[in-house]
Amino acid sequence: MTNKTQILTVEIIDNGGRTFTLKEVCERGNCHAEFVIKLVNYGILVPVEDVPEAREWQFDAGALNRLQKALRLQRDLKLNLPGLAVSLDLLDELHEMRREVARLNQRVHQLMGD
Repeated sequence: MTNKTQILTVEIIDNGGRTFTLKEVCERGNCHAEFVIKLVNYGILVPVEDVPEAREWQFDAGALNRLQKALRLQRDLKLNLPGLAVSLDLLDELHEMRREVARLNQRVHQLMGD
């Protein structure tokens, strides 16, 4: 019998392009600023604007969603930062491919008159 880990996604809705400070991201993610800074350094999270001071960083809702996924992957699978980066990129690619397949299926059904 294999042990399968299921990753549940709770999406944060983008409320009109609102951004969040480093402190707010840490509070919402229940994590330390050092962890978020490491995620930014590895390219796992990207601030909205490229500013040198971490305390001036702003993050969008997508970054909060990505942080939550990173925290779950690290907690559940004990992944290191390079592992998190690769895993999140693969999950993003999988999500995009599923969206594309759904779009293509919808288009096929329209063409077939269903």
